[in-house]
Amino acid sequence: MTTALPSNRDLRDDIRDYWSDRAATFDNDPGHKISEGTELVAWANLFRRHLGAANGRKLLDLASGTGEIALLCQELGFSVTGLDWAEPMLERARAKAPNATFLQADAEQTMLPDASFDVVVTRHLVWTLVDPKAAFAEWQRILKPGGRLLIVDGDFVSRTWLTRMIERFSGSTSHGMVSRHQDIVARVYFNQGARSDAVAELLVNAGFEGLRIENHLGEIHRAQARLFGWRKSLLRRSEHRYAISALAPMATKG
Repeated sequence: MTTALPSNRDLRDDIRDYWSDRAATFDNDPGHKISEGTELVAWANLFRRHLGAANGRKLLDLASGTGEIALLCQELGFSVTGLDWAEPMLERARAKAPNATFLQADAEQTMLPDASFDVVVTRHLVWTLVDPKAAFAEWQRILKPGGRLLIVDGDFVSRTWLTRMIERFSGSTSHGMVSRHQDIVARVYFNQGARSDAVAELLVNAGFEGLRIENHLGEIHRAQARLFGWRKSLLRRSEHRYAISALAPMATKG
């Protein structure tokens, strides 16, 4: 009988490899690439509402993927650094936004200096976190006192009868990728879905202040509907998606 050798791989390795394999077609999936025109305007409006004027502030885009949010923030006037653990994603981001800086690192353990950014943003990262409590503490550490965090995310796990029906008649990724995705989701912290109230509670517990929660991203969804077709548009509108912004405390308490 053959005995399986022990492995040093962990969930974070599986997450990195999954997104590395998704990089080549990532921008082809609905909702990842930001289209010119009304969708770009809608995303810019969302970021301005939560972040205010850029004024050259230093911004870190965590899990930057192919660089869509980094490029948006650069165009808004921020000094942008993107961070991702998947090198194939970073290759595409560097080509897309050559004036931004891109680093390879784990978004939950950035290894960046204390108080090095005015703003930290994430899109569709929180729902995949292995340890959000530690991650939020890390993000507060790298923010300057009073710096702002913006999370754009959603519950991509919970399924109503409507979403199951829509998905049944919609195209999907290859079976192998679906299986890998399901295996990863089953092991992350928010394996039952990252709801905005649960995320907000963890942020408060981590010491963030002045939370602002936007549970209806209607302007973005309406802009995307023109490109998605009715099935994917209905699916997008039926999902629990949100933006949460918060401030790092001005001084360490205690």
